[in-house]
Amino acid sequence: MAVSEQLQTAYRMLAGDTFDSRCASRPVMDQVTTRWGTLVIAALVTGPHRFSALHQRVGGISQKMLSQNLKSLVRAGLVERHVEPTVPPQVTYSLTALGESLAEPLCELLRWFGEHTEAMLDAQRRHDAAA
Repeated sequence: MAVSEQLQTAYRMLAGDTFDSRCASRPVMDQVTTRWGTLVIAALVTGPHRFSALHQRVGGISQKMLSQNLKSLVRAGLVERHVEPTVPPQVTYSLTALGESLAEPLCELLRWFGEHTEAMLDAQRRHDAAA
């Protein structure tokens, strides 16, 4: 199978050896590239959000799952949690500079899925019909 020059360049640019199970980037990559992690980062591209606004924006996510993902993204340095000293405290989430640098390729990936969803669904239907 021929590998494109662009893909060869991407392989060379990988930090460490991402294909090695001991690579330090893999646990963080696993946390970020979950369905919910990706969608939370994409939702924060438009600016800071309070928890309830994120919960509404990311359809289908439970409050527990949103909370877990936000904690993970904060721990990874991609999201900042800002607490206003009010009663009750108001918590706002926003992307850090590191998170913003990740958001661009993640949003590009989401755009790709949007453009190719119908083709993939057609392929699935053809595959299932042939089975």
